[in-house]
Amino acid sequence: MNILVLAGGHSPERDVSLASGAKVVQALRSRGHQVLLLDPYKSIDLHGSFATLYAAYAQESYAHTIPATAPDLAALKAEFGNGDDMLGRNVLAACKLADVVFLALHGSLGENGQLQATLDLHAVRYTGSGHLGCALAMDKGIAKTIMQAAGVQTPLCAAFDASNLPLVVKPANGGSSIGCSIVRTAGEMAQAMANALAQEDNIVIERFIEGREFSVGVLDGQVLPVIEIIPHEGWFDYANKYQGTTNEICPADIPDELAERMQAAALTAHKALRLGSYSRVDFMTDAQGEIYCLEANTLPGLAPASLLPQEAAAAGISYEDLCEKIVATCGGALSLRCVL
Repeated sequence: MNILVLAGGHSPERDVSLASGAKVVQALRSRGHQVLLLDPYKSIDLHGSFATLYAAYAQESYAHTIPATAPDLAALKAEFGNGDDMLGRNVLAACKLADVVFLALHGSLGENGQLQATLDLHAVRYTGSGHLGCALAMDKGIAKTIMQAAGVQTPLCAAFDASNLPLVVKPANGGSSIGCSIVRTAGEMAQAMANALAQEDNIVIERFIEGREFSVGVLDGQVLPVIEIIPHEGWFDYANKYQGTTNEICPADIPDELAERMQAAALTAHKALRLGSYSRVDFMTDAQGEIYCLEANTLPGLAPASLLPQEAAAAGISYEDLCEKIVATCGGALSLRCVL
C-alpha cells in the first residue's frame, strides 16, 4: 500500500508530530508498505505518481527528538516562505497520489477539522476522525458542553475570583499544555492569561482538580487499559510530557471499578464527540474517587513511548500492529467516521 504520512506543520506541537510521524513510517515500512513522510507546511514539486514522489522525497530513515521548548513558528514562517498558508504548494496533490494519508499531525490544522474537510472535498482517504469530530473535540469549550450533555463529568468552567482558586487557564484549541497555566494565587492570573492569549483569543478557565491524572485510549470502538501519569515534579506540562521526566504506569494501579468507570466515560465521550477509529481521552480523579474528563485527543501522540501505544501494548497490541490497525480502520472519503 502507498501511504503518505503527514507530520510537522505550522503548529506549536510541530516537534511532537515529527517524532510521531518518524516512528509511524518505520513501523509501516516494516510491514512492507511504501511509506513517505512529508511536512504539510513545506512546498514540494508536482508529481504525477506516488512512485516518482517517493523517489524524489523518501529518506532511508526518519528520526526526530522533541526539544524542551515549543518551536519558534515565526522563524519557521521565514524559513519556509509560506506565510499563513497551512499547506505548502503541491502537498494536496501529493495526498491524492497515496492510497491512504496517515495523519500524524497535532494541534491547529491537524486536529481542528480543516485538513480533514479539505481531504474529504478531494476524496482522499485518511486516518483518524472526520472533520466534524475533530472540530467538536478541538474546541475545549464546545467539547465540555457536549460531554456534559452526554453525562461525562468535566471540571466546571469558572469566572476568575480569588475564592475559586486554584484555576486552570488554557487556550481553547491548544494541545501539549502549551499556553496552559495553573493559577494558585491572584497575582499569577495576569501572566496565565498572557500565556494563553499568546496562542489564541479563545480561552477556557476551569476549576483545578487536585488529584491523580489518567488517560484512556479508544481503538476501533474498544477501550484500552487505563494509564496513570505521574510527573517527577510539578504537573504534566510540555517539558514533563516529552523530556522523560514522568512515570507512566499501564495498566494503572487502581481498583477495577474505577478503571471501568473511566473506560466507560472515555467511550461515551468518544461517541458523543463523533470521533473516528481511535482517540485518547484524558482524566483527573479527586480524593473522593470522582472522575473528571479533561479533553479528548483526536490525533494523540504515536511514538512508541507515547500514551496510546503504551496502552495498546498493555492490551497485547504491538506498535506495528497499532499503526496497521489505524490504517486498516480509516474511513472512506466523505464518510462520517463516527462510532455509533
